[in-house]
Amino acid sequence: MMMNRRFFMTSLAAGAATLVYAHGVANATPKARNVVLVHGLFADGSCWSEVIPLLQAKGLNVTSVQNPLTTLPEAVAAAQRVLDRQDGSTVFVGHSFSGMIVTEAGMHPNVSALVYVAARAPDAGEDYPALAKKYPTPPASAGIVFDGDEGRLSEAAFLRDFAGDIPEAKAKVLYAVQEPFQKALLTGKTEHAAWRSKPSFYAVSTEDRTIDPDLERFMAKRMGAKTIEVKSSHLSMISHPDAIANLILEAAGHPTERGPHSAASGFRRKAAWLRWLRG
Repeated sequence: MMMNRRFFMTSLAAGAATLVYAHGVANATPKARNVVLVHGLFADGSCWSEVIPLLQAKGLNVTSVQNPLTTLPEAVAAAQRVLDRQDGSTVFVGHSFSGMIVTEAGMHPNVSALVYVAARAPDAGEDYPALAKKYPTPPASAGIVFDGDEGRLSEAAFLRDFAGDIPEAKAKVLYAVQEPFQKALLTGKTEHAAWRSKPSFYAVSTEDRTIDPDLERFMAKRMGAKTIEVKSSHLSMISHPDAIANLILEAAGHPTERGPHSAASGFRRKAAWLRWLRG
């Protein structure tokens, strides 16, 4: 019995260590009291309206940046000004195109963790359009229309390819408030990759028609991010706000429950076994 107990203790301890290693980024994340959110193309700061109250209910100070959508340096500067105002550790969250901003401005010393929501996550100096061409062209790309240098998504493409799992009446409101972007914004390249030095989290939208889901998976894997997959359109923070809020809370070092097979509950089960085996 002593040999069996010793064997189980060794095996389970190894398993627990593996679990901690696999989710080490999340477990090592310092606790944050601030969250800064950034929107991407075809949107404005109100796209976070479903997630914000969930984070505020946990006592977090939340700010949604109004991304100017002009040039990448100007968008980064707008986010940096908000990060400058944060008092202490801050989780920096970006959706879609604003993953470029998170990747660059995430170097800010106030940023303790990065969260990408169906977002671009380039490496430093990487040509993101060239990377995206290695994957199927998402349907939403065909719906971008320009008036000179100003671009937006057509209503048909917005409802079908951007917000496909959101009730039409609500999606039309989101369409009405979309901010146009400047062509110059699309030519910018990041000079830094904050995900190389900061804990990173990624929410893949498995039904995404704006960024290819396999491209999202590639970027998440490359950065070693703690990753969740959400059966969602590109706007997972609106159609599945609980899942996105939970990921942000995890990045902020706040305990969350993800059901009986979550990493946290799995670790608790292993810890309970170890206590039992030690007698």
